[in-house]
Amino acid sequence: MGTKGRAVPRVVCCAIPIARAAGKVLVVTSRKRPNHWVLPKGGWEPSDVQLEAAASREALEEAGVRGTITRYVITIPTPSATYHFYELDVAALDQDWLERGERRREWVDYAEAIKRLEWKAELAQGLKSSSLAR
Repeated sequence: MGTKGRAVPRVVCCAIPIARAAGKVLVVTSRKRPNHWVLPKGGWEPSDVQLEAAASREALEEAGVRGTITRYVITIPTPSATYHFYELDVAALDQDWLERGERRREWVDYAEAIKRLEWKAELAQGLKSSSLAR
């Protein structure tokens, strides 16, 4: 993919939304590939200050997820982006959210989430590094 004209890879912050009691992960459909599933993620912006704040913001925008970042998981560098993964314990799901008309969301168990994310290696690797993998 390359760096798309950037001098340095993009900083991408990724939330792993978890319903701990149920052992489930919330996945959302990709806007670019509506038949593919992803974790809520997006670029870090200076207004976020901390990487965790960007992961939390992306979860709210893309999946309507409200909760608490509870754990840093892993950083995965690729040629085009550096992905920072955080576990987010979900407290609530908004029924109306920013990208509601552009995405679907679904709770799935860990094994199903891995299957759905396999098409994007860094997302699958991030989830495999989470506490759910234990």
